[in-house]
Amino acid sequence: MKLALAHDWLKTMTGAERVLIELHKIFPDSPIYTLFYDKKFVNQYLPNADIRPSFLQKVPAITKVYALLGFLMPSAIEALDLSGFDKVLSSSIIFPKGLVLKPSTRHICYCYSPTRRLWDHNISRSSENQSDFNWPRLFIKHLFRLWDRTAAARVDQYIAISKTVQERIKKYYRRDSVVIYPPNSKLNYNLDLDHDDSNPKANVRRRVAEKEQKIQQDFYAVRRGLNHRDYYHHGYYLIVSRLYKYKNIDIAIESFSRLGYPLVIIGSGPDGRRLKRSAKGFKNIEFLGFVPDEELASYYSNCRAFIMPQEEDFGLTAIEAMSHGKPVIALKIGGATETIIDGQTGIFFDDPIPEALADAVRRFDESYSKFNPETIKTHALQFSPENFKASIMSIIGHN
Repeated sequence: MKLALAHDWLKTMTGAERVLIELHKIFPDSPIYTLFYDKKFVNQYLPNADIRPSFLQKVPAITKVYALLGFLMPSAIEALDLSGFDKVLSSSIIFPKGLVLKPSTRHICYCYSPTRRLWDHNISRSSENQSDFNWPRLFIKHLFRLWDRTAAARVDQYIAISKTVQERIKKYYRRDSVVIYPPNSKLNYNLDLDHDDSNPKANVRRRVAEKEQKIQQDFYAVRRGLNHRDYYHHGYYLIVSRLYKYKNIDIAIESFSRLGYPLVIIGSGPDGRRLKRSAKGFKNIEFLGFVPDEELASYYSNCRAFIMPQEEDFGLTAIEAMSHGKPVIALKIGGATETIIDGQTGIFFDDPIPEALADAVRRFDESYSKFNPETIKTHALQFSPENFKASIMSIIGHN
């Protein structure tokens, strides 16, 4: 059996790219077809992979101008030649489900969600901006929606990343699917400060420890009502997220500016500048920007709890936090309701408003001693790469 993998593009590390890397580990000899790729990204994360891009790879500075070329991407994905394969497993954010394959080639699509900006997000955004319609843009989105719906029909078997996404696939694509949860990326680096300085991991862990100590000192200087000893016992809360408006980071900033508790925000994105301005003057809120995996594990391990104020289709960062034994304080919607057990592995809040999150943090503080790190770690094991591999192989074997 000859199998190929497909993915939208290889540019930055998100949850979808982490899943693709795991798929590559399962099928190391399968080529990866994609619209375009960043050489640095591939060299770092997929150095031994056979990457086969579309004609878009020839566009100068494609990784910077790709957002302007969306109108070419349906044609580019359809032009990829996968005629030599018996099966194709696509990791589809938007475009790979639209691959045009031979009738004898089975297309299995691991779907992160029906294209949200065209479907459920389109509805919410339009309702917010009824007085500011851009008619040409709406018409273009309509055309993309027609293509998206047509492309969805080309898939033979859908795999949804959660029951939440499974419902959307049924709603918008009228297709059945099976659920296979994404795997935890296993940020377990066993970094020890007592290791010899010649060990690179010891150096990484020491850098992280120095940064955390500075964060603790800065927060202690402004933390109300806690002496130095109590502060270190309290610890910091953590967000790991791309900085987009729909991620609701501003809700967390407003909540923690009122609470005075230390909040560390890891990640970058187009909304970063606005968020930093909104947090200006609150020394208990720290932005760290992008943090590599080998350092990220330590921040998970040393936080008091993980904050997830946004709706997620699945929520891989919450799983990463729980794999380190950390409770998650999450908005009660979407994938979080499938992965977090209220009162055991985390606490929910119902509304995406600062007051609701602040109340959840207070409730968490009051019941902190009830959360058992080992219980939380055990719960996270169900999302292991081994379970993911077994489920994927079962689907591949039966299609």
